Amino acid sequence: MKRCLELAAMGLGKTYPNPMVGSVIVHRDVIIGEGWHEKAGCPHAEVHAISSVKNKSLLEESTLYVNLEPCAHYGKTPPCAGLIIKHKIPNVVVGCVDPFSEVSGKGIELMRSAGICVKVGVMEQECEDSHKRFFTFHKKQRPYIILKWAETKDGFIAPINQMPGKPLWITNSESKKRVHKWRTEEASILAGTTTIEMDNPELTARLCEGNQPLRLILDRSLRLSTELNVFDDSTKTLVFTTKYRKDTDVTEYIKINFDFLHQEIVKELFERNIQSILIEGGRETLQSFIDIDLWDEARVFIGCEKICKGITAPLLNSSKKSVDSFSTDQLIVHYNV
Repeated sequence: MKRCLELAAMGLGKTYPNPMVGSVIVHRDVIIGEGWHEKAGCPHAEVHAISSVKNKSLLEESTLYVNLEPCAHYGKTPPCAGLIIKHKIPNVVVGCVDPFSEVSGKGIELMRSAGICVKVGVMEQECEDSHKRFFTFHKKQRPYIILKWAETKDGFIAPINQMPGKPLWITNSESKKRVHKWRTEEASILAGTTTIEMDNPELTARLCEGNQPLRLILDRSLRLSTELNVFDDSTKTLVFTTKYRKDTDVTEYIKINFDFLHQEIVKELFERNIQSILIEGGRETLQSFIDIDLWDEARVFIGCEKICKGITAPLLNSSKKSVDSFSTDQLIVHYNV
């Protein structure tokens, strides 16, 4: 199952809106096949694992491991439970049950009804963690929400009198590259009006290869200049506003009630099948999500510089966290449990 999780992670940022799944086939304690779901619309992990077995006759004496319940419905690909039954694999070990209504328990039931011995719940917590985006989306009917910011050693995220277009770089180049990698792993990225106006970010992944996230911009009164980088038409962009403006081929303007800003954003994204958001807004935007407890992770970089005076970092209470280092920077990841 550990190997299943390693394989599944290879699809990070590529399988959306599908979950990341890895599968391993074992014959007499020897791995004879393995695979992972590489991209939505492509064959699932179990299909790749079965296809990779050179001697198919061994399948009738093997055990298939998978970190998520095999599907039992026809989507863009045929059901994996049916394929497992077809090849007469006698034993299947499942990490966790799929919460998606089209599958939930049906794959397990289908295999058991065919006489397959199915064991469920091996490394269950680790498997559920690997599907955190997919599970949050289907169980809570909203995207998985990741907050991200960088603060100085003395707790500030920006100077008070910052010049527009000239942000203070708090972290080192290694940390910056890590952030760009994160952007390729999430379905969307969000920033508020002040951040866009002052920092003029592109909100794209440029320092590493991968998918570009959907850009989400908060601009209540449409005060942002369309000459800013986020309106460069390089990638799909949604602007949440109270005003009307005609859509372009790449940028869409969505009128919402800002009195219910957070609820309307997550509702809109759920309806668009967007399963995760990386929020890189300023203090006001970040703190607003924290204050209503609408977040799942907070990734906080702490640089080595001090500025003595500035805009204070968001305030966050969290009991569960992990700590890592990137050269001169420290990364603290908080989890909302």
